[in-house]
Amino acid sequence: MIEHPSFQNNILNYVDLSNDEWAQFSSCYTLEKVDKNTVILKEGDVCEYESYVLEGCFKIFYQDENLREYILYFAIEDWWVLDIGSFVSGSPSKLNIQALEDSVILTINRAKKEELYRTIPKVEKLFRIMNQKTLAATQLRMISMLHKTADRRYLDFNERYPTLGQRIPQHQIAAYLGISHEFLSKVRKRVLRDKK
Repeated sequence: MIEHPSFQNNILNYVDLSNDEWAQFSSCYTLEKVDKNTVILKEGDVCEYESYVLEGCFKIFYQDENLREYILYFAIEDWWVLDIGSFVSGSPSKLNIQALEDSVILTINRAKKEELYRTIPKVEKLFRIMNQKTLAATQLRMISMLHKTADRRYLDFNERYPTLGQRIPQHQIAAYLGISHEFLSKVRKRVLRDKK
């Protein structure tokens, strides 16, 4: 059984599980250490695992034919990381997932998750709520990319990930914002100037 307070709090925030249910639920997860720069999902592979980040940071990104990266989101502590479309359907992923720091994750495979759905009905409610929240966040991110200025997107990034700017290289932030590293430098200068 997995004993980690942040994981338990994250789950019990959505559903009330008895001690026996929690024991069964947590026993389906495996603890894994992931070294910095390790790719845990590569485009073309099937996403076999859904993971909860205990420590560290991952980037979830698409890479075009020119090897330019487009970062969809960062998964930091208490976030979930996966390609949900590939995980659910078993189809090849169009995304890549890479650790940006030495990390620790809890993983569950599709078969064990389906088993939990069958044996603990509350688990379906749990993941339905979590998927709805993820969809809402994805829609807001799309809207942001379509109509907000780079300055506003940078401010939103800092609100969403308050400590991440000091943990990862600036070119990763630029890839998340959809701008060049050089333009990010100009944006940061403008934002700092406007705060004065």
